[in-house]
Amino acid sequence: MTWVAAVARLRARREPGVLVTVATVRGHAPRRAGAKLVVGQAETWGSIGGGNIEAVAIDRARELIGTLDPEPDLMEFALNDKVTNRHGVQCCGGAVTVLLEPLPVVPAVAIFGVGHVGLELARILARHHLDLHLIDTRSDILTDARLNVLADAVAQIHVHHTPLLPEEVLAELAPGTHILIMTHDHAEDAALADAALRTTDLGSIGLIGSAAKWARFRHRLATEGGHDDATIDRIKTPIGMTEITGKEPATIAVSVAADLLWTFEQDRLSAAVPNAVAAVHVRSGSR
Repeated sequence: MTWVAAVARLRARREPGVLVTVATVRGHAPRRAGAKLVVGQAETWGSIGGGNIEAVAIDRARELIGTLDPEPDLMEFALNDKVTNRHGVQCCGGAVTVLLEPLPVVPAVAIFGVGHVGLELARILARHHLDLHLIDTRSDILTDARLNVLADAVAQIHVHHTPLLPEEVLAELAPGTHILIMTHDHAEDAALADAALRTTDLGSIGLIGSAAKWARFRHRLATEGGHDDATIDRIKTPIGMTEITGKEPATIAVSVAADLLWTFEQDRLSAAVPNAVAAVHVRSGSR
């Protein structure tokens, strides 16, 4: 597997990792500059030469995985028999510098309904490092011409045209994906809300709409859907920051995006402790 494919695999699995690169080589060394190794919590792909260099780099990479805000790190290795190494002697005679670059888990968001508000929200979120799914039943909403405003996106954008059952996309989304329901059809919104509540590994679930709309939905979710109050409370409505009350699509989009960014920050803080524990278990040989 190439290092590019390994990085993509970690992103798809929503697992943190570290990209390790041989940055400089002086004299003789196991690998040339540019050799790469991808380190995950429990797996590695590629090689920077094996031996002490690789073992120490993997140890350090997993320390970074367990850090709240990891920064890139440079490590220097002298390859001679006079150096005391943690994982054995490498006496090629040269010196190697290794760069470690953290690969954080990026947030994932799915917008169901890419109308006026949905497109404005997509324009804002597309400027961030995340996976952005755009789902709509209307083909004219997802044309290249209309979505051209996202051409310079930083986010990875995935477009789903689902003429019949948009809720089927929920099964394709990565665990932890945040859901925003804002379609043109209240019946479609209701079906999506019900299906989202039956999908237990999602992130937050937001529903656009008025208090009257939510009252009707809540009653249907309880009576026809059979959901209890605690389950129904997974849905947040109204969406966005309640302090921002404007009705213009761009204003609503800014409000929703700001609330999502706050949610991302909470997710990041919550994930820090489990990642640290997992990294310690891997280093100690536990499974």
